[in-house]
Amino acid sequence: MAIIVSGASGGFGRAATEALLGLVPPEDLILTTRDPAGLAHLAERGVTIRRADFDDPASLVQAFRGGTRMLLISTARVGTRVGQHRNAMQAAAEAGVRQIAYTSIISAEKPDNPAIVKLDHRATELALMECGAEWTFLRDNQYGDAMADAAMPVALAAGVWQTNWGQGRVGFVARADCVACAAAVLTQDGHGNKAYDVTGPEALTFRDVAALAGEIRGRPLPTEDISDEQNYAVFDAIGVPREASDDPDPNVPIPWCSDDMVTFGQAIREGYMDHVSDTVERLTGRAPIPLRAVLEAAAPRWPA
Repeated sequence: MAIIVSGASGGFGRAATEALLGLVPPEDLILTTRDPAGLAHLAERGVTIRRADFDDPASLVQAFRGGTRMLLISTARVGTRVGQHRNAMQAAAEAGVRQIAYTSIISAEKPDNPAIVKLDHRATELALMECGAEWTFLRDNQYGDAMADAAMPVALAAGVWQTNWGQGRVGFVARADCVACAAAVLTQDGHGNKAYDVTGPEALTFRDVAALAGEIRGRPLPTEDISDEQNYAVFDAIGVPREASDDPDPNVPIPWCSDDMVTFGQAIREGYMDHVSDTVERLTGRAPIPLRAVLEAAAPRWPA
C-alpha cells in the first residue's frame, strides 16, 4: 500500500505526513507538491517526493502513479479550486488510486447552508463520487486553531470581539485531531464511500470562546453582536479583502476573505456548525482535544 499526500508542503500536509510516518514506513509515502525542494529533508528519510501542479493536469498522472490511497487536501483558491480538485481526482483514478480521502467541511451536503466555502467542498464531493475511486469525506468543523491564531489576536488587539454569529454554536475541532482522522482513514480498512463529521467534544458560542480566552489571559474579553454588513466593515477596516485571492497580503492579520468569513458566520448563526460527533474517538482511539487546550497553547503568542 502506498499513500499519496497532495499539497504536502502546506501546513495540513506537513502535519499529515508526520502523522502517517508514525503509522507506516517512509517508503509507503508519496508526497506531491509544486515545490519538491521544500520537502528535501523528507526525501532523506526515504519518502518519495514528486512535483504535482493541479493547474497542470498533464503532470498529475505520473505524479500519482503507484499510489493506492490518497489524501486530497483542499486547495486555498476559494471559488475556483473545484477545477483543481477535479484535475487531481481524475488523474488519481487514471493512475490506479483506489481510495481518495478529501478534507471537506461540516454541513457541506446541506443545500441551504449559506457559507460560500461549502459550495466548493460540495462540488468536490459530488465530483469525487463520480470519479471511479472510492471516496472518504472528512467534514471538519471549524478549526479551534483558527480561533486561537486568528480570531483571538485580532479581538484582543481591538479590545472587543465583534461578530455576526449571534447565539450560534460551533463544535470546534483541533487541527491536530483532523490530521489524526485523516491518517486513520488512510491506514485502516473499511472507510471507503463514507462521510465523517469531524468535531471537537463540545459546541460553544462565541461568548463561550471569549470567556475561555478571558480566563486564560486573566482579563475579560468583551463581546458585541453585529450585523453582517457591520461585520464586513470590521474586516474592511483591517484590510481584509472581500473576495479570495491567490496572492494574499501577508500584512493582513487574517488570511481569509470577508465574503468567506461573513457567510461562515451566517452559517454558524443558523445552526449549521452546531454539531458534535464521536468521530475523533472512533477513528483515533482517543478523546478529542478541547478548545481550551488549543487556546492555552496559543496564548503566549497573543498580544499583551
